[in-house]
Amino acid sequence: MPDKNIFTDKVKITIKSGDGGDGMNSFKSYKGKPACGPDGGDGGNGGGVYITASGSVGDLLSFRYTSKYFAGNGERGGTNKCFGKSGADMIIKVPVGTVVKDAETDTVICDMFEDGDKKLIAEGGRGGKGNVRFTTARRHAPNFAQKGEKTEPHTLILELKVIADVGIIGFPNVGKSTLLSKISAARPKIANYHFTTLSPNLGVVRYYENSFVAADIPGLIEGAADGAGLGHDFLRHIERTRMLLHVVDISGAEGRDPVEDFKKINAELSAYSKPLSKLPQIIALNKCDVYGAEENLKAFKKKYSKKYKIFPITAVSGDGTRELIEGVFEVLSSLPPVKRMESDESFTYTKSGDLGFEIYKDGEIYVVVGDLVDMLCRNVALNDPDSMAYFQKILREKGVISRLKEMGIKENDVVSIGDVEFDFVN
Repeated sequence: MPDKNIFTDKVKITIKSGDGGDGMNSFKSYKGKPACGPDGGDGGNGGGVYITASGSVGDLLSFRYTSKYFAGNGERGGTNKCFGKSGADMIIKVPVGTVVKDAETDTVICDMFEDGDKKLIAEGGRGGKGNVRFTTARRHAPNFAQKGEKTEPHTLILELKVIADVGIIGFPNVGKSTLLSKISAARPKIANYHFTTLSPNLGVVRYYENSFVAADIPGLIEGAADGAGLGHDFLRHIERTRMLLHVVDISGAEGRDPVEDFKKINAELSAYSKPLSKLPQIIALNKCDVYGAEENLKAFKKKYSKKYKIFPITAVSGDGTRELIEGVFEVLSSLPPVKRMESDESFTYTKSGDLGFEIYKDGEIYVVVGDLVDMLCRNVALNDPDSMAYFQKILREKGVISRLKEMGIKENDVVSIGDVEFDFVN
């Protein structure tokens, strides 16, 4: 069983919209008068699958327990022209900041950027028509009904990308969580060992009447871009930030060179994503109260002070954090707000493009029904030669003619398509 304490920010799930219910083939009957006329109702539509963003959902952990999300099927049509009940929609709640992708093509379907965002992911199948819908002036008692539209399962990737103005980055145990706890109301887990932070911690930092959101990203290590340590699991959370606050342990207390640490982290950002390495970045040199920090501070400033804004701080006591906040806000005030990821807004799993058809034999008449017929009835003008030529062309291309031949149709047999009836000519 998955550990409930593990932060989950990327999962794969299977969804399926509901099948349409079959239409009913039935006839009214009274005492002494069986089959008084068709009265079969339409089948119900299948339920759709929706994704919605909810601020009450923290991560994607629940999807590790349940990975299949199926909407309800439509019910079969009833007698006395009663429609079947439509299937229940499936509503999938995800955290704000979740990006939804098609697993097969990696297409970004939607970005659940704001609380309350909602997207139809998969349309339910349409219910089949009951036999009463196929009555015409010449066909008074159709003895057939249309089947409901069937749907296919699809696989989605849900990927949570934290939405924050500032991403706090750096090697493990440099004081990122301590800093966040000092500048905001966030209370992350803090201890003196690596990878204390196993999930991004968010905190709102107040600056007079303004504020910004900072995210403490779990410590990166050399090779993170290739998946080492927490690697890819958390580098994705930096992608949405407007700027980076790079925390460096300037004391070198763990035997590391602060300059080399800074170079390695930036190399990992560049290896993972070039746009990340180009984000505005300011530096917080932490643990300035530790013996030996002063010499390292001078060396670091000499190398990087012309390119970056540098703020010496002691996160434990809060020394220097006020100036740091002012520096962060100054940079943020010149940057555009966080943007929603580009996605294919028109993307929806649907069978509307698959113009299917069915053929029934009603006495001596071959009756063609289905989505293809609905489309032709909307687009074909019977009194226009060009339109009729298109009509015949579509019937051949979609396999209607070949299917009629397989069913044994003969020359001059009658074919009924919608309101059109014609003699078959080979």
